[in-house]
Amino acid sequence: MIDFDNRTETEFSISRLETIATAISDAEIELILTTNDEIAEINRDFRGIDKATDVLSFPSDPFPGAPLGSIVISIDKVESVAHELGHSADDEMALLFIHGLLHLLGYDHEIDNGEMRNKESELIERFSLPKSLIVRTLEE
Repeated sequence: MIDFDNRTETEFSISRLETIATAISDAEIELILTTNDEIAEINRDFRGIDKATDVLSFPSDPFPGAPLGSIVISIDKVESVAHELGHSADDEMALLFIHGLLHLLGYDHEIDNGEMRNKESELIERFSLPKSLIVRTLEE
């Protein structure tokens, strides 16, 4: 289900993410775990934004049997935000994975009327995770 490409020195088990992915979609998903330097380069090349970010999503062109797309997550952001907000890196990774996966499924919090936030909140509760990215952003 998840094709995992760990480009970092950090060891990470994707079993929890597999559980989340299976509950949301039966399509294959590529997950790339990288550093701030590489995600900044990807962000610059594909979005024209020259800075590191926590998660990027790249949906695949739909065709029968196609993977859903790729999710790129910065381990540096995972670790720093988890430390700053007082939850585990595993929880932060799950939050970012859900956020990225919802983008692959067509949700877009930048233009919708709260649908992505509602779905994200529902999944956060379902998997017993800390507040979502969108919820905590609204509270700041």
